This record gives sequence, structure tokens and C-alpha cells, in this order.
Amino acid sequence: MSETNNSTSNQFYEHWTITKPAIHSTKGLVASQHYLASKVGVEVLQNGGNAVDAAVATGLALGTVEPAMSGIGGGGFMTVYSRKLDQVQVVEFGMRAPFAAQHSDYPLTGNVTGASSFNWPEVENDRNVHGPLSIAVPGYVKGVSLALERFGTWKWNDLIQPACSLAKKGLPTNWYMVHYITKSARLMRKYEEINRVYLGDGLPPETENEDTYQNHIPLGNLAETYRTLKEDGPDSFYFGTIARKVVADLNHAGSKITTNDLSDYRAYVTDPLRYDYRENEIYTPTRRSAGPTLARTLAELQKKKSTTKTTEPTALDYRLYTETLLEAYQYRLSNLGDGAIEEPGSGATSHICVADKDGNLVSLTQTLMSSFGSYVMLPQTGILMNNGMMWFDPRPSRANSVEGGRYPLSNMCPTIGRTIDGRMFALGACGGRQIFPAVYQVVSFLCDFGMDVNDAVHQARVDVSGTDLVTIMDHLNDEAINHLREHFANTQVRKNGMSPVLFGVPQVIERDRKGQLSGGCMIPSPMAAVHSI
Repeated sequence: MSETNNSTSNQFYEHWTITKPAIHSTKGLVASQHYLASKVGVEVLQNGGNAVDAAVATGLALGTVEPAMSGIGGGGFMTVYSRKLDQVQVVEFGMRAPFAAQHSDYPLTGNVTGASSFNWPEVENDRNVHGPLSIAVPGYVKGVSLALERFGTWKWNDLIQPACSLAKKGLPTNWYMVHYITKSARLMRKYEEINRVYLGDGLPPETENEDTYQNHIPLGNLAETYRTLKEDGPDSFYFGTIARKVVADLNHAGSKITTNDLSDYRAYVTDPLRYDYRENEIYTPTRRSAGPTLARTLAELQKKKSTTKTTEPTALDYRLYTETLLEAYQYRLSNLGDGAIEEPGSGATSHICVADKDGNLVSLTQTLMSSFGSYVMLPQTGILMNNGMMWFDPRPSRANSVEGGRYPLSNMCPTIGRTIDGRMFALGACGGRQIFPAVYQVVSFLCDFGMDVNDAVHQARVDVSGTDLVTIMDHLNDEAINHLREHFANTQVRKNGMSPVLFGVPQVIERDRKGQLSGGCMIPSPMAAVHSI
């Protein structure tokens, strides 16, 4: 045991080195935050589905095996590369404020909140953070069904079937999920249905049985809802039986969402934002995502960074990462809103990367916003609803203030890239505001230093996500750490661990010019996995 180099503590701890070697294939890869979902995606690829088919099936499955992070009550962005067309397009399905929402729904206390990690002024009873008024109109089902219609090859009812089976089986109570439930138990007790499902006897569930390694939590009526989605199609979420049940439960809980909010919701296929970074092509979503901030920050790095070739970042490079991130967030949070392009963020999010045998790539980010979203689980459907209203600045007359029918700034940044030497990659991350700093640095690792996937996901990073605090991974070399401490007043050195998550957690799949695929995923998580054909 040795003394930690965390500047905020003198405690002692064991140093565990956790690695996940990259997975390789020529036929297909799926990277997600749960191995059961990755397995679903790979089975789709094995049976002739393309990358979009596999991504949709994986995402639907994640909502049943990792419901704290994402699900059909949330939203997201998907960036798709078609090798046949040599074209990138984006599917936007972010969450939207109810038409009746107004900033007066979120009266301020006069304090700064610690509840949201956005440094917003505190709202009475944290009603923008959890509970019925924190819920935005969900776009997930509309978005993935549109992606399937435009870019997929399989039928909806075939792709949702694995998720139906997983939902019927229930949530596996591995120690990792029980940890998240235990962390959230205090808030769960405030809301009847989620309390009943996850804390049935008032305590967190037991972990898997030591003999059978089997123990599952029934997820209320979620399995029946998935079955209805399979039989009646995705429109039933916005117009049919499911829509009526969703609105009835939401209104009973105190939400302002109406049937008109659901029926009026639209997902969009858009052209990506393309930025040429040192002759490398970077493609991201445009509106309401972190894509424009990524492009802006890469542009600043391109101005400042030396063109001298090295195999890994120097101390100066880490200083430049930090400086450009500080500048980016200052601009981002001051100037960008719904009509412009972006967000803030903390939270619980899932990311999926897929590559198929034909060279198609998908980068999909999906989220409830925070862990367990709003904590409002709808009794008639079993759907756990998002807390997307927390993305809005509760103060009026700001770039990202609450307004009925408006989309908030979001931190999602699913990215497709083409390097100067012809490699293609799908990249994204989870971790709220930490998403963009992670994606930004991994882009640099791949493009500036020619790192392979294995080295890029294991390389030390810094995090700067909205304040002047610079958080440094503790396996960064001493020279770089000391250089950062000399130039920035507020630094801390921390482990890239499972909990709390202090750094964005990237997933990436790369295809080289010969068709060799390599994939890496969330290193600290025992559940995240890359599966191959």
C-alpha cells in the first residue's frame, strides 16, 4: 500500500490496475456497457443484420439489463456511417420540454445546488432533478425506429424480441447493479413504484445466488410494454395503447406531459457536422449535442499543438488539452442553447459502438440523463422516465432556459472519424459533462499519435467539465502531473474507478484499411464488454 497522490486526501489505498485488452475481428464487433446487450447485437450480426440493426437491438436490450442508465423512457443520438455510400448521417432523438413547461415551474431557493452537478441555482425540492416535473418528452422509441426504417434491414418485431425475453426474465442482480440501487435507495423511497420494484422489503436486493448465480428483479409491467411494442409497433408509444397509459400515469404523478406532447414528437435524420482536424475527418451531431464544442475545441488544439510527431502525449499536450477544455466549457455554457447547438451534463448514459462485416459503423448514445432518471416509474407500463428537464438552466432568459416545446442542450457526442491513413472509427462515451472531454482526447490519441484502440482507451486523460477543477488520472506520468499542477491552481489526481465515475468512459471500434476491426470499452465496469463474431 502506498500514499495516494490525490491532492485532496492523505488516505492510503491499494493500487489495482484494471485493463481490458482490445477485441479483434474481421466479421463484426459490438461494444456496449453490458455483456448481455453486446451478445444480443452480435447475434443480430451473425444472422445477417447490419450495424444499425445490431445497434437498435443492443440499445433496446440495454434498457432491460441496465435500466438505471437508459431505456425507452429516455432519448439519444445515433451517428451512422454507410460504407457503400461513403456517407455519414445522424439520427436525433433527444428529449424535449413539454409544451406546458415554463421556468416558473422551477422556483429558485437562492442557493447553488449540489444535486445536479451542473452548478445551476437550486430549485425548490430539486423538482428539476427528480420527480414528475423533471421529466421531458421521451424520444427513444421514435429515434431508434426511424434509424431502423432509414438504415436498417431487419423488421422491428424481430429486433425487439431479445429485449422482450430479457425484460420478461427481469433485471439480473449482480453486485454492480445492486451497488447502483443501494446508492440511489434514499431517493427511490420517495417514489412509490420504483420503491416497490427495487426496494420491495425496504432494503436493496440481494446479489446473485452463490450457487446458481441467478437472481432477478421483476421489472413491473415493462415486459408487457415491450410485448405491446413488438406486436403493435413503435408508434404505439406515441399514439396507441402505451401512449394512453404513459400519459395517464404521468398526469397522476404531476407531470405536464400530454397526449399532444407525445403525438407531436419527431425524430430527425440530419447531416452531420464535419470538421477536418489535421486532414483527419471528424463527424458528429450538430444541433443540441456536444458535437460543435468538439469541433471548436479541436480547432483550438490544432492552432496550439506542435506538429512534431510523438507516440504519446507530452506534458505540454496535457496542458493544451486542459486549456482548450477550460475555454470550451466557458464558451459552451454561456452561448449555446436549443436553436444554437448544445448543453451541460452529468449523469447516467449508455454508449454503443457497432461495426459489421461490410464496413458500416454506428455510434449510439442513449440516456435517461441521471442514474434512474426522474425516479418516476410508471406503474401501468413499467417505464422508468428520464429527468431531461435537468439539462435546462432554471434561470429565465438564458441561452438554455426552460421553454415549452424546447430541446435542451445535451452532452452526447457519438462520433465517426476517418484518419489520415484511412482508418475509420466509431467513438462515444458516457458520463454526462465528462463525455465531451473523453471523446476529445481519444480523438487526439487516435489522430495525433496513431494509437491503436487498446492504447487509446487505456491512455491517461484529464477531465475539465464546467468548473475550474482539473481532474487527472493517477496513472499519468509524474512529469505531466507536476506540469499541470504548476499551471492550474485547482487540480486533483484520482483513480479511473467504477464509482464514483470521475472521467468519461469511452467505447470505440476501429476498422483499418485491411478490414481488421478492433474494439475497446468501459474499462472499470465489470459489465461492459466488446463481443465479436
